[in-house]
Amino acid sequence: MNIHFIAIGGSIMHNLAMALHRKGYNVSGSDDEIFEPAKSRLFSDGLLPDAQGWFPDKITASTHAVILGMHARKDNPELIRALVLNIPVYSFPEFMYEQTKNKLRVAVAGSHGKTTVTAMVLHVLKSLHRSFDYLVGSGIEGFDTMVGLSADSAVAVFEGDEYLSSPLDLRPKFYHYQPQILLLNGIAWDHMNVFPTWQDYINAFSNYLLQMKSSDILIYNAIDDEACKLAELASCNTKIGFTSVNARQENENSIVNYNAKDYKLGIFGAHNMSNTAAAFEICKLLSVQPHDFFSAMESFRGAARRLQLITENENKKVYLDFAHSPSKVKATIDAVKGQYSNKLVLACFELHTFSSLNSSFLKEYVHTMENADFAMVFFSEQVLMHKRMELLQIEQVKDAFASPNLLVIKDSQNLKELLLQKAHQVDIFLLMSSGNFGGLDVKVLANELLSQ
Repeated sequence: MNIHFIAIGGSIMHNLAMALHRKGYNVSGSDDEIFEPAKSRLFSDGLLPDAQGWFPDKITASTHAVILGMHARKDNPELIRALVLNIPVYSFPEFMYEQTKNKLRVAVAGSHGKTTVTAMVLHVLKSLHRSFDYLVGSGIEGFDTMVGLSADSAVAVFEGDEYLSSPLDLRPKFYHYQPQILLLNGIAWDHMNVFPTWQDYINAFSNYLLQMKSSDILIYNAIDDEACKLAELASCNTKIGFTSVNARQENENSIVNYNAKDYKLGIFGAHNMSNTAAAFEICKLLSVQPHDFFSAMESFRGAARRLQLITENENKKVYLDFAHSPSKVKATIDAVKGQYSNKLVLACFELHTFSSLNSSFLKEYVHTMENADFAMVFFSEQVLMHKRMELLQIEQVKDAFASPNLLVIKDSQNLKELLLQKAHQVDIFLLMSSGNFGGLDVKVLANELLSQ
């Protein structure tokens, strides 16, 4: 089968291309920009395009399907060529459904915790030598790709993103998976560029819940008010609420006691204990025994950029997190400060998403960083210009966060200098971004912070 990817360099797109290539499909692709690590990974599988750009001649009558990435535009010349030739065009979630429509499908949805809960389930299943298909939005230890497809699996587990599926399909991605088991985690307004109002964002979930089959199963976060409200709308017969696993702290470890047995987890924080409870409910429905679940969770170290420990020495630690929404920024800082209550914590957050850089949305971040001992916010004017957004002022950002001691920086080298200056005072560095802090090499920076 000949499959062509338009915008093959995307995070999930290049992983799906690699998964299909390894499954034996003939895969080609194009993109006008391909960055690392996608560039090297595509090259290693022989899938890197010879040149960047769009080449309609790559689409021929022998092309069986085209997979369209969100990075492409409606007027993409390759897309136009495919439509003229009546070649089926799929978004990647649509294509994943086609690959798994005869399997038990699980999707993890919600505003936060999607990647972590999905990663937990995948880690447990792999530890138990189960066969499964999967799609997750970040790298996971022990997995070569973020997408996996196999012929012998009976289960598929998806991270269920609510963002738009493709330029031609403005429905949320998770709709296409048509999961028989849907998990709904915490809900907080995000993606303001495509959901301009709170109600628009809520509708992204409620519209799907209203059309669930009676035989489907909904698992929902019972300590999140918005998730509870949405669960009431679901048209399925079975609804399971989860809260959190009970954990105590011992020597910076989270100890979970279940059926009179202690399990030492390598993760911490209230959000992660709730995420563990979510993953537990999914795994029970997949016939995983409690002891097997918690035993496997002892070796789980999280997904990439989800409270990921970058480096440490006997005096300092540096964590990297993907946090970008207000609720996640606050929860991540609170988790780290709670874990290291006797340490000085510096939290550095980059405004990078459309929502976080929107002057109307900034007020949602009020008081989110007040629990950090030192707090910095970084934003890049180049990113604002690239996104064609109104430029922000430093005082405007300070006022929105309402933290009097907050430092706001818009030059990456200045940011680096300030972090290094603080290094002798700080025990724990928490770097939060869905970007790269204006091009800084975070791993190099982390090592420099520890050497001060």
